[in-house]
Amino acid sequence: MSLQKSTVERKRGNRLGFWFFHLAVRIFGLRGAYGFLYFVALYYLIVDRPVVLAARAYAERRFPDYGAGRQLLSVYRLFVSQGKNLIDRYALSLGCGDIEMELLGHDKIRDLLARQNKGFIVLTAHVGNWQVTMTALKKFERTVYLMMRPEDNDAVKNALHIDNERELVKIIFTDTALGGVVEAIQAIHQGNLVSIMGDRTYGYSAVDASFLGESVQFPYGAFSIAAAAECPVVVLLSAKTGPKKYIVDVSHVILPPTGRGEAKKNAIQAAVREYSRVLEEYVRQYPFQWFVFRDIWKSNT
Repeated sequence: MSLQKSTVERKRGNRLGFWFFHLAVRIFGLRGAYGFLYFVALYYLIVDRPVVLAARAYAERRFPDYGAGRQLLSVYRLFVSQGKNLIDRYALSLGCGDIEMELLGHDKIRDLLARQNKGFIVLTAHVGNWQVTMTALKKFERTVYLMMRPEDNDAVKNALHIDNERELVKIIFTDTALGGVVEAIQAIHQGNLVSIMGDRTYGYSAVDASFLGESVQFPYGAFSIAAAAECPVVVLLSAKTGPKKYIVDVSHVILPPTGRGEAKKNAIQAAVREYSRVLEEYVRQYPFQWFVFRDIWKSNT
């Protein structure tokens, strides 16, 4: 995988905002805190043109029959939905979120771990609730390594307590010489899980895949690592389905690419396209849980 120069992104979220919703959750509970979101989401809908345009790129393809007004309303609903997920995530990190979780594919993953003496890759996306997915992975009683870029927004990192449970969740930073690949393979061979985001390239090498009727580029690094470690890739997606309920789905397992040369290249491309198919199936079922907020049909970020 080759890393290209990335663009500087605008960071949304600050200490004052997290403090406000922290207080709102403490005083009014989850439902009360949700109420403030409708005003916050409206603010972003009015003033944050870049993120609105990016979200509309998704809305136009997910709801092609909608007119401009309904598509803009869909963007607003996306903002509200993401806010609820963030509040739930924050409440869970504080230990005050009574969240019910349904885990789909639990027995399949248990059998997978029992049949092999190594771990596997968990391929995720910017959907649903990150904190809930981490809670789900604890059920498999393996250390989870998150492959990620260094978090440069201190307000987000501190408020959401990223990697605050280092005995269960560890981080492999991808800004090293080999992008953390060696550490990831080592963790898998030790029987652990390596979690990777697969829906944005961040400048890494990618292949074309069809998503919502048009071509996009998805990174293939996760499948290259899977091929090297000879381990499967488990697609993990979560969705908020009620005020205090989430579904976490780990039922989609993609076998590691095999072969050499052109055969291996084709196998990796097929695996990425299978991941894209799973993502498309997900957003058709849960259209307001897609929080990429990038025009992935035009950009390579």
